[in-house]
Amino acid sequence: MKKVYLLVLILFTSFGFSQKTKDSILSRKLDKYRELTISLPPSYDKDAKKTFPVIVLLDGDYLFDAFQGALSYGNYWDDLPEVIIVGISQNKDNERFDDCSVDKETGLPDTKGSKFFEFIGGELLPYLQTKYRISPFKIIAGHDVTAGFINYFLYKDDPLFNAYISLSPELPLEMENVVADRLSAIKKNIFYYQSSADGDIKKMKEKIKILDENIKTIKNENLNYLFDEIKGASHYSLVLHSIPNALYQFFAAYQPISTSEFQEKIVKLPSGYVDYLIAKYDILEKAMGMKMNIRYNDFKAIEAAILKNKAYNEFEQLSQLSHKMYPKTMLGDYHLAMYYENTGDFKRASKTYQNAFQMEEIGSLTKDMMLNKADELRVQIKK
Repeated sequence: MKKVYLLVLILFTSFGFSQKTKDSILSRKLDKYRELTISLPPSYDKDAKKTFPVIVLLDGDYLFDAFQGALSYGNYWDDLPEVIIVGISQNKDNERFDDCSVDKETGLPDTKGSKFFEFIGGELLPYLQTKYRISPFKIIAGHDVTAGFINYFLYKDDPLFNAYISLSPELPLEMENVVADRLSAIKKNIFYYQSSADGDIKKMKEKIKILDENIKTIKNENLNYLFDEIKGASHYSLVLHSIPNALYQFFAAYQPISTSEFQEKIVKLPSGYVDYLIAKYDILEKAMGMKMNIRYNDFKAIEAAILKNKAYNEFEQLSQLSHKMYPKTMLGDYHLAMYYENTGDFKRASKTYQNAFQMEEIGSLTKDMMLNKADELRVQIKK
């Protein structure tokens, strides 16, 4: 229950991070305007070239604030990236039941459901891509009947969405088998999250568990999958537990190197610490279309791993990388100086620390520190 209370607090404070606005789109497929709720990241207007992942929320009437709160809180601590949120209103006139209507004999969307499916792919996404700066990484989410409906996008050979958040889905005929088959066949990075609860609706829970069992048999290196069965939650309260779990699972590569990642993954490597750092940020760019500079603190974590494992030769590679990421700062020369110092070339190390003195300070690295290091090594040389 503590997590629920925390998220309720987040919802009441999230307005300080980003604003939500109303929008609408005339759908020719549905022959009516559909109401949207939009949230743009706080930094959206600061960089006209920057693009952002988008998350499309079915049941946007009640899921929007929960997602906005979790994303805003995670971004405040730099654990989650800034994301454009688009909520589709479906509960004003109970549109969700027509939107998600399915032929009981085929298990596929009927005429009304097909029109809504085509509205999302053929009208809504093109509209959003024209109006907003959206990156290639697209997420879709829903709850119960809308959670089941988002799975139809996986039925396509080239799914429009890269990530799916299915909160206690109501699964139509054969979906527990078809979704697993599709996830096993997809040849691009795909992220899939689904949740249930011990207090969930029984008939829905049974099919969710079958789908989970089927997915867990899949051997597809492109699939990033997580299933949560929330203890002590109902069909409705599981939503507040599930949202942060899904987002932190999808954006694990975005998060700064944590103490546990350092101790459990990085330090245990026999070598390749710099390669690990490069791969961590490559995943962001290749899987999510997010290009960002390697964080200074992540450089420091790799530096610590190199020192701990006495893999001093890797400082040369780390220096090349830090020069590339922060060319105006002393970080690159500092790492190069550490390479010379730890391999016994004190003369070059001293000179390189002096070179670093002339560059911009960064993080904990200061001009005084560079001069002191150079002086200490000059004493070593005289000995």
